[in-house]
Amino acid sequence: MFEALKRDGRARTGIFTPESGDIIETPSAVDTKKIFTDLSGHDYSNVPLLAPQKFAGRYIPEYQGITYIAPESGKNGSSGDCLIAANWHTILDNPKYYVEILKKLKERNPSDTAWYAPASALPSNVASLIYSGFDIFDYRAVDLKTAQNLFCTQDGEFPAEEWFDKGLCRCPGCLKKSLFEHNRNALDCEIQTVRSFLKDYHIRELFERRCRNSASQVAILRLLDQSYEFSESFTPVVRENRLYANSGESIKRPEVRRFIDRVTERFIPSRTDVAVLIPCSARKPYSASQSHMKFKSAIQNRAHEIIITSPLGIVPRELERIYPAGHYDVPVTGYWDGEEKKIITDSIARYFKKNNYEKVFVHLDGDALEIALAALDIAGMDYECCASEKLTSADSLKKLENALQNYRKSAPDMVRGTLSWQFGTDVDTSKLHVKGKFMKEKVFLGKQQAFSADGRTGLLRPTFDGWNIIGDKYRVNIESFVPQGDILAPGVVDCDPDIRSGDEVFVSGEKAVATGRAVMGAKEMCSSSRGVAVRVRKVKKL
Repeated sequence: MFEALKRDGRARTGIFTPESGDIIETPSAVDTKKIFTDLSGHDYSNVPLLAPQKFAGRYIPEYQGITYIAPESGKNGSSGDCLIAANWHTILDNPKYYVEILKKLKERNPSDTAWYAPASALPSNVASLIYSGFDIFDYRAVDLKTAQNLFCTQDGEFPAEEWFDKGLCRCPGCLKKSLFEHNRNALDCEIQTVRSFLKDYHIRELFERRCRNSASQVAILRLLDQSYEFSESFTPVVRENRLYANSGESIKRPEVRRFIDRVTERFIPSRTDVAVLIPCSARKPYSASQSHMKFKSAIQNRAHEIIITSPLGIVPRELERIYPAGHYDVPVTGYWDGEEKKIITDSIARYFKKNNYEKVFVHLDGDALEIALAALDIAGMDYECCASEKLTSADSLKKLENALQNYRKSAPDMVRGTLSWQFGTDVDTSKLHVKGKFMKEKVFLGKQQAFSADGRTGLLRPTFDGWNIIGDKYRVNIESFVPQGDILAPGVVDCDPDIRSGDEVFVSGEKAVATGRAVMGAKEMCSSSRGVAVRVRKVKKL
């Protein structure tokens, strides 16, 4: 049996219980001869990974407790199985095949299966394997490096004599001058490190660092990002921690692209007569920063405030609290590279083509100003620059205030903007009223509470009355039972394909309805036979 516990993209922690009865916390390296005792007793088990269908279908053996999978074999696993991709090590240096085969195998097998990559894991590549969705490893690859007299580290493999002499490692193996023990310790230590980052939802940041020592691993990361639907469907919609955009690849992270797409495709602005473009701030949410307090004082709600930033492109004021807009850090140098400029220019242009404002005022400088003007030209917008050399100077702020003085005041509609981004729906908020402090608001329809703000993620949590306002969106249909706790995957009949881990969802069945937060995305929810699908907040019997 295998059950995933925490997920971050395709990577996950979990519990695997083979027929031997051992309980294995994954990801983990194990002695597979003890776990799968019959693996070494079958002939024809070394079928090439890229073998054609006729060959693979004929020779791939049937194991007890483990399912051999290959791209052309036609054999798939069942929920709870351990799937072995034999000879996976043969494509570690071929990123194109690596990603193509990974997608083919992952998409045709249930999500609640453990994945074993034999003879593949080294301290220098196991972060890549775990990020790709592998759970179980052995020690064959590091043992081979020992036989080759190579010293394994997270940065690569090096001649053992040089590293022992330097005394750079103080593990028990090195203290005994045992290369065999060191290499195994190094693999175990790196897996533990990756697992810790995974539990904290920072595996992406770790992998962006680890992959730098290998061109093939950098290519794997980039190709996985290009496979947007494959990666995004398993990426949480929100996290409660920071997103560190410290590398060029960060701008192509699935959650970054999803945020941009939702802003340009779903988000409904509070007004479209006039907008003002302003820079981001180091402090999040932006409203808490001194610079944005000055901007807001000058603007006085006379224009729709839109923040220009990297890596997110544009952040309307209504969305400044939502992950990752309210939860990211980026190196600030004033320089934006060519690809960064292109992606953000495109996102700004897409937004203004969809939302045709009558007038746009630009209160930016440096590269941000150059990017914004290029995007506005592409979108065919009427714009005016209104800043002096320093954006927060008294002179610049006065020019901004004077430029907007003839426009009506209209406060941003946080509720409508957030719900449009979150659920892809346009809600009439004219009868709704908001109470409470910033980040702790509650939204009422008359005397009945409809929504509450989640200060950790920026999302709105609907009550049953709130779901009536939203309509038929983000629904999970369950079998005929009254939930006595969380909803497990076996009880799910079907669900809205837009649901991602972390989304607020409405649970509907013949005997009860419930509100809660999705633990699984739609694909995993519908293909799993075990594990928690929805954390239930409230249940109502019918």
